[in-house]
Amino acid sequence: MKLDRYEIRSGEYLEVFEFVSIGHKGKITKLVQFTPTNYKDLYNLGFGDMNAETGEIDDNVISNNGDSEKVLATVVSTLYAFTDKYTEALVYATGSNKSRTRLYRMGITKYLDDAQGDFEIYGEKQEEWEEFRKDIDYDAFLVKRKI
Repeated sequence: MKLDRYEIRSGEYLEVFEFVSIGHKGKITKLVQFTPTNYKDLYNLGFGDMNAETGEIDDNVISNNGDSEKVLATVVSTLYAFTDKYTEALVYATGSNKSRTRLYRMGITKYLDDAQGDFEIYGEKQEEWEEFRKDIDYDAFLVKRKI
């Protein structure tokens, strides 16, 4: 996808990414983190504003900085970078609440045709996984880079 996005910074292992959202509320530092789970090659994607006091992700804050498309494109760019390095990775994502999960679904839906060229995308509904389909309210998402 060729969308406008922010410059990302990360360490050698590409498990934590940082970027700065610039909008009508000023500059807000964002974090994307890929955390390994107890399952082989399964990572949880965490995303949110960086808490200035702890340096950790706050996924409950609502920034409304007016740049959601650019932020989404930047988060997707971290997914590309991470799966370039960890080709066998499965990445699990869900919102911190139903509204956020719905926003993620809408973002996936908007760019589904492009994304399916590079990723296998699944949605979870009532603890069952299926290939992602538009207009379904999923509880979570799972993506794997196509090789």
